[in-house]
Amino acid sequence: MPSQQPTEPAKAREKGGRPPTSRFRYVLSKTKLRVPLEWIRHTGLRPADVFIGSYPRSGRTWSRFVLYEILTGRESNFEAVNSTLQGVYSLDHGMPVLPDGGRLVNTHESYRKEYKRAICLVRDARDVVLSEYAYLKGLGFFDGSLEEFLAGFVGVRGKVNGYGAWQNHVASWLDSPIAGTPNFLLVRYEDLRHDPEEWFGRITDFLGVRVRPERIQQAVANNSLKQMREKERSQPQLKTNDFVRTGLVQGWRGKLTSSELELIERHAGSVLARLGYPLDAHSPEPEVVSASGVVR
Repeated sequence: MPSQQPTEPAKAREKGGRPPTSRFRYVLSKTKLRVPLEWIRHTGLRPADVFIGSYPRSGRTWSRFVLYEILTGRESNFEAVNSTLQGVYSLDHGMPVLPDGGRLVNTHESYRKEYKRAICLVRDARDVVLSEYAYLKGLGFFDGSLEEFLAGFVGVRGKVNGYGAWQNHVASWLDSPIAGTPNFLLVRYEDLRHDPEEWFGRITDFLGVRVRPERIQQAVANNSLKQMREKERSQPQLKTNDFVRTGLVQGWRGKLTSSELELIERHAGSVLARLGYPLDAHSPEPEVVSASGVVR
């Protein structure tokens, strides 16, 4: 049973503040010191490890919760998922849940040569920017306007996080040496939400794990938006109670101005188009395009 006394992070939340280490990591991520730190963090990887690469706020939290239940057969919660399916920021990189002792390691980094086999999870940049802006603003890590944040998000001015402009980050994966090979799987968040059983089935096939369809169905059912929020509220040690947001598809419609949309399309439009997202804000609903480029 968790202690009835609030932890230091919990006390910080009650006061509306953040644990000082969280702010320090955020500030450090935007300095030149992150380069040697990233090298250190990428040590200790195994040949059988598989990576989930994504820009922040692209659906990775929900995906990991579902995959945890599929791969382990156990109920997911933040502590279990974060200790098992760890990121490159943890030197032990989690527990082996894949064939040959492989681990499913998550990363927000651009493509690196250490990533020999990877799932690239992408999401419409217009939804990503709204989610990342709300998240960082809620943490107190960014206090400017959406317009200022957007300029950094597409690389026009300044930095909003340590991962660079959205379009450069995604392009690094699309143009990587493993792209277009059997060692790379591109997954759009929108496709995953539209048909989760189909796409989580593709992911488990890619991971070399054979599971019954019933397990995938149950894992998806166990991690609805409502249930994810309940799991978040039940973990007082979390750094925020706003990590699980709406997860909307095309939630940007009606929330971004024409000038904001134009800025995104001017700088990130070519990458959005490569991923099958419409560029005209007034265009019809986009067709669902699979990672293989087949329109469904």
